[in-house]
Amino acid sequence: MTKNHFWIRALLATLLLFATPNIATAAELLRVGKSVPEAFSFVPLDVGMRVGLFRKYGVEIEASSLSGGARLQQALAADSIDIGLGSGPEMAAIQKGSPVKAVAAMAGAPRLLALLVRPDGAIKSVADLRAKKIGVTTVNSLTAWLVSELSRQQGWGPTGIDVTPLGATPAQFAALKTGQIDGLVADIATLLQAEANGYGKILFRFGDLVKDFHIHVIFATDKLIATRPDAIRAFLEAWFETIAFMRADKATTVDIAKDVISVDPAITARTYDELMPMFSLDGKFDPKALAVLSRSYVDLKILPSAPDMSKFYTEEFLPR
Repeated sequence: MTKNHFWIRALLATLLLFATPNIATAAELLRVGKSVPEAFSFVPLDVGMRVGLFRKYGVEIEASSLSGGARLQQALAADSIDIGLGSGPEMAAIQKGSPVKAVAAMAGAPRLLALLVRPDGAIKSVADLRAKKIGVTTVNSLTAWLVSELSRQQGWGPTGIDVTPLGATPAQFAALKTGQIDGLVADIATLLQAEANGYGKILFRFGDLVKDFHIHVIFATDKLIATRPDAIRAFLEAWFETIAFMRADKATTVDIAKDVISVDPAITARTYDELMPMFSLDGKFDPKALAVLSRSYVDLKILPSAPDMSKFYTEEFLPR
């Protein structure tokens, strides 16, 4: 057999392999929703899809983005998505009947969020925040709780800083520009970009305030848990391999993330440095973090009393 004939036969064999259906290894389709589209917290989904790690574990992702945690829980309850990438505080929805469980602790301390103040220099330290107006999303949001917790830890009580709910980040920046508020809380990528543009200065990072926390968790619907448990296991295997990949390959991660979070590459690189340490490598839930979450539900008046957190999560699908 000539060398040319050998390569022709090898090529035909390869084409036949890919052309032949293999039902046994058909990919599991999972509909995965992000609670917001642009946060670096949820970039691992994009990275894992782009570099083929979900495919490696036999999972095909149908990705979507919602407009907040409440909408994410609604989509899960309506069976519009199978898996949700959301926040630890959203676990309280389970107490109110949301048909989901948290299946992995995605991230710990709230490094994602920081407090930016006006650029005129009037507020130079946290001690200057007493009685100042700080913009947050809503009155019972994580951002509101973090500002109240900062006030409490400063010894001013939970209302020592004036928490001002203003909705989405653009509205908060408009209020900051006109002097209606003295500062605002938003994700670190947005604030790094704002600081670079001269719109303010980052005063405080909330990852330094609350060490024991689960800012993000991965939810699965009760239906998915009951009918396709192996799909959850495959998804989580791929997810945590993606986290390991991101830690090892900053350049590729930043290249993918810059388009997702819509900031320039330099800011994306700084965001990577700030936030990669918050991602869990194994998805296990921390009892101390769960206790802080439980207290936050009461502080925010989401629940009347501290719930039994063991009913809200399971670790049975985590990689062994």
